[in-house]
Amino acid sequence: MDLPLTLLGLALLLVGLVAIGSASIEFGDWNYGSPWFHTKRHLVYIVLALAAAAIVYRVPTSVWLQTGWVWLFAALALLILVLLPGIGKDVNGSQRWLPLGPFTLQPSEFAKLAVVVYLAGYLVRQADTVRADWQGFLRPMGVLGFVALLLMVEPDFGATVIVVGTSFGMLFLAGVRLMHFLAVLGVALLGLVALVFSAPYRVQRLTAYTDPWADPYGSGFQLIQSLIAYGRGEWLGVGLGNSVQKLFYLPEAHTDFVFSIWAEETGFLGASVVIGLYAALVARILWVGRRAARAGEDFGAYLCYGVALIFSGQAFVNMGVSSGLLPTKGLTLPFVSYGGTSLIVCCCMLAMVLRVQAEVPEPKAPRGAKR
Repeated sequence: MDLPLTLLGLALLLVGLVAIGSASIEFGDWNYGSPWFHTKRHLVYIVLALAAAAIVYRVPTSVWLQTGWVWLFAALALLILVLLPGIGKDVNGSQRWLPLGPFTLQPSEFAKLAVVVYLAGYLVRQADTVRADWQGFLRPMGVLGFVALLLMVEPDFGATVIVVGTSFGMLFLAGVRLMHFLAVLGVALLGLVALVFSAPYRVQRLTAYTDPWADPYGSGFQLIQSLIAYGRGEWLGVGLGNSVQKLFYLPEAHTDFVFSIWAEETGFLGASVVIGLYAALVARILWVGRRAARAGEDFGAYLCYGVALIFSGQAFVNMGVSSGLLPTKGLTLPFVSYGGTSLIVCCCMLAMVLRVQAEVPEPKAPRGAKR
């Protein structure tokens, strides 16, 4: 396995465990009578994620290439299943989870992985068609549109943005015609704008993001508390475990806004370290993808590009939301936020990249070179 990539992934897992252990102590004690309730569950998720990653790493990339459509249909089935009354679990007006005993499954996380695997295979099989005419470009757009529709019905606007953005990025890197790309991208952006203004709560989030102090105890409350956490952190933080904002001031402190608590407790220095880990992780994945492309392993290259786009997109959106750079969206921070499905899928994605790296042949040394 690629050692730098493996160590970067493990470092982010460790950061997540420490951050969740600190951010969830009071919440777990108040709601479940155990301060380490979420920490113990997250440890179980880590074990399950590493076991799933070990299995995925053993699967050759050729298998993913041949079965991409199977995973896409499985993801579509789960996205439809979660919308059925009495089956999907409704939380805060969003029906995104399938209850599985003591745990829940979030189909939108699995859909991200399935779309990347399917689209990477499609770009290999239809490489010439995608670059030559509209038909090859619009066909995956139809599939993507159906996935986005199911995600919006839940509703899960954040996952929709990540899936659509990742797909467009992969198509652009595959070499589609610029005019085709810009035309469809323009239509997609208009559609996203229409979706924002079609729901009052999305408009409310947008206005709260531009001026959260206009409604400090209502729509702007969460962002204001997150900004206070950033401000209290200053350069070196208040120390691990000493956060004040996690004391029921900042809602969802151990999930979507865990980075705010981390910034409060470790300061600018700790936040910069995490940002640096993500930058190094994405750069290393892109390096693996570039190496696969040079070796003629196009499927592995597109797979790496898709995974890099998902990790970078989710990290940017999550940190941007918590710092007031972007409107509030419910997206997990890869490897760090509390959530079993997200953690398992992220580890499986990283395992696929490690498999691509393992399968790419080493470049031959020039004839006459010393060994």
